[in-house]
Amino acid sequence: MDKIRLHAGLVIIMLGALAACAKGGRDSAILPPAPVGAQALALTGQPLASADPAPEIKAKYDAARRSAEAAPADADKLIWHGRWAAYAGDHREAIRVFTRGIVRFPGDARFLRHRGHRYISIRAFDRAVRDLEKAVSLIEGKPDEIEPDGNPNPRGIPVSTLHSNVYYHLGLAYYLSRDLEKALAVYRRGLATAPNDDMRVATAHWLYMTLRRLGREEEANAALEPIRPDMDIVENEVYHRLCLFYKGGLGEAAIAGPAGEATTNDAAAYGLGNWRLYNGDAAGAQAVFRRILEGRSWASFGYIAAEAEMAWEMIH
Repeated sequence: MDKIRLHAGLVIIMLGALAACAKGGRDSAILPPAPVGAQALALTGQPLASADPAPEIKAKYDAARRSAEAAPADADKLIWHGRWAAYAGDHREAIRVFTRGIVRFPGDARFLRHRGHRYISIRAFDRAVRDLEKAVSLIEGKPDEIEPDGNPNPRGIPVSTLHSNVYYHLGLAYYLSRDLEKALAVYRRGLATAPNDDMRVATAHWLYMTLRRLGREEEANAALEPIRPDMDIVENEVYHRLCLFYKGGLGEAAIAGPAGEATTNDAAAYGLGNWRLYNGDAAGAQAVFRRILEGRSWASFGYIAAEAEMAWEMIH
């Protein structure tokens, strides 16, 4: 049945490609094909569509678009136009906006960083890698800068920076592409330059999982040595709990719900499923991955990673 679904997905991909070719235009150069009304195709073949945004999100998106249109020479306003397009669920429009920014402001790594992120969202990992590798070349030797939050945390303190986000997303693009050695090198660099505890636990989590998938358990455990229960975590509590769980400082109940499968969010669920996988419980891992894919948060990194696991299993 899985192979039938995969073949059906490939048919959908081909039909989407034909539709995109018929449509023509500049989109074909920057966006992979997708069926009408869909943002992307899942790695397992299903069309992925966004729900209508909440009225307050739509209002902020419209305001950001008008602001950018009124000041075309303002890179910051164009960045926010693209960011709010993505928050509103239109990742393809966000990519179009960031592409305009890349053309207008070719030395500004932020546009490549954000377009790379949205290429991950629509499963265009190779395009994400190209953008984020170029972003690395643009930030080399330059001071880091805080990235403001679209949805501020309760303390109102942004925890990520341009450099940390470039490394984080490039590592993820490699990881999702199954290029684990390259992911490992990028995550090591990201961890070495992480500006605070939030980015340390987020990066350490993916670094640990990458090393475990490479079979390098001793190095993986060493990567978690600096992770402590008393770290100053502002918003990445899930990654912090996962790292403590991997170290043995928390039980599985701190990650999984009472049934052993329900989890707090997709990132926690994927961490649990992956932990089961590299500890020899393939059936338990698949159960978690399937449960993630029953949800609707298809743009979350935990969902995409679970989808990548299932697609890999279907192909192999």
